Amino acid sequence: MRKVKIETWKSAMSKRDEDGKVIGQEMIEEDLLIAMNVLIGNKKPEQMPRGLDKFRTFNRLNKAFEKAKKTKELVLEEAEYKFLKDTIESDIPATWGMNQNLNKAFEDFLDAKEVGTNDNKGSNGD
Repeated sequence: MRKVKIETWKSAMSKRDEDGKVIGQEMIEEDLLIAMNVLIGNKKPEQMPRGLDKFRTFNRLNKAFEKAKKTKELVLEEAEYKFLKDTIESDIPATWGMNQNLNKAFEDFLDAKEVGTNDNKGSNGD
């Protein structure tokens, strides 16, 4: 199991009128969950994982993301962590590295240490 603290930051977003003309900027709140959703959502249809196992993986990811919105901590089993890690490693746009907040969020995710429920594994109680 992996746990990642979810931090938020503000980013400037262009504000547009009905014709698409930029009329200013507004600050929006972003976090790792939003970035992950964009990353997954922008996969080409032919690259989107298929099958019952991946269906279940996405269901577990959705539940973990919903819980993380409330707790500000993303808790993932190893299979879901590996799926997201592989997605980051293969699909993240290189230009996202220019955003220091995104860079830190993804590095924190990739550096997440494994935490277990059996911390006393192998202990004889001494």
